[in-house]
Amino acid sequence: MSDTTLTQLAPLASDFYGYESLLSDQEKSVLAELRQYLEAEVRPLVNDYWARAEFPTQIIQKLADLKLFGMPWDETKPFENSAVFRGWVALELARVDASVATFVGVQNGLTMGSIAVCGSPEQRAEWLPRLASGELIGAFGLTEPLSGSDSAQGLRTVATRDGDDWILNGSKRWIGNATFSDITVIWAKSTEDGQVKGFVVPTSTPGYTAAKIENKQALRIVQNADITLENVRVPESNRLQNGNSFRDTAKVLRLTRAEVAWAAVGNSIGAYEAALKYASERVQFGKTIASHQLVQDLLVKSLGNITASLGMVVRVSQLLDEGTQRDEHASLAKSFTTSRMRETVGYAREILGGNGIVLDYDVARYFADAEALYSYEGTREMNTLIVGRSITGQAAFV
Repeated sequence: MSDTTLTQLAPLASDFYGYESLLSDQEKSVLAELRQYLEAEVRPLVNDYWARAEFPTQIIQKLADLKLFGMPWDETKPFENSAVFRGWVALELARVDASVATFVGVQNGLTMGSIAVCGSPEQRAEWLPRLASGELIGAFGLTEPLSGSDSAQGLRTVATRDGDDWILNGSKRWIGNATFSDITVIWAKSTEDGQVKGFVVPTSTPGYTAAKIENKQALRIVQNADITLENVRVPESNRLQNGNSFRDTAKVLRLTRAEVAWAAVGNSIGAYEAALKYASERVQFGKTIASHQLVQDLLVKSLGNITASLGMVVRVSQLLDEGTQRDEHASLAKSFTTSRMRETVGYAREILGGNGIVLDYDVARYFADAEALYSYEGTREMNTLIVGRSITGQAAFV
């Protein structure tokens, strides 16, 4: 999009303090185009796909055309954009559907982020443009059936050197996009030095299998899978050359954790907007319930949660732009915003009464999806301990 055809961004009423004003004109234009597309083409689909636990693959190419994949990475970014803008993108996606936001986060932040942060220049050149264009779909394989919060030490998937190749054996769980990904970044512990290393694994490799996790009651559109690795042979050229310990893996997670906090704010806004619309239309005792004091109290509490959370995520992204963001900054934002999100979607469900548990009014979807956002990319407890270590100087993880 050229500067002469900038699309006007109408401010969100739920952005009560006007944080969108911090964006550049170019960023506002791209955000406006994204918002228009999501409202016109994605929102009408999501309840049906959520109910069926299927992913609307027809939206992938448009998301790629909007340059949502690869925004932070030099080889692919369409213009200079800020971390605050990238956060707003996550918010806009989650405001319509948290599953779509998660899909983009896995493709852009976790998969492409792993290659951008831990890959060699040659690996970046090979994989990032194809992921950015949507030619390839990526997944990020860290969590395991018996290893989640303790991934730094508890990984059981192993990588054994065999000449110019590596042999991977183990299993992964809760891997988003993995039922239809073309490549998956697998993190495994080397049997040589005991350090965690990353590998770009084409999903067509013999010994690699992915089975969809059924019966989820949150983020049902996200295609999570259990991955099994049985003597999967990967060439040394596919080992991420700068991913040589879990400290390197953590660099990727540091960049993506704050965007999960932004998505939590987006999910809160989606629920709040749906509840406000409902309250403005639903008549009880001869007038709309929006005119009742108790309903207004719930709406104002929701807006307060959203506004406080927005202030936090804006600042943590500014710190990233300034190069001063630390792990504890992102962890506090993720812990706080997801906790406030849980409260906010509860208020929205309360406002809708019985209608809050059916998909027709959207709130039931936001309510359920909040539980997944609350847990992934570090539980509240783990993020609390990261912040606690920072402020006390004492580690209390075990």
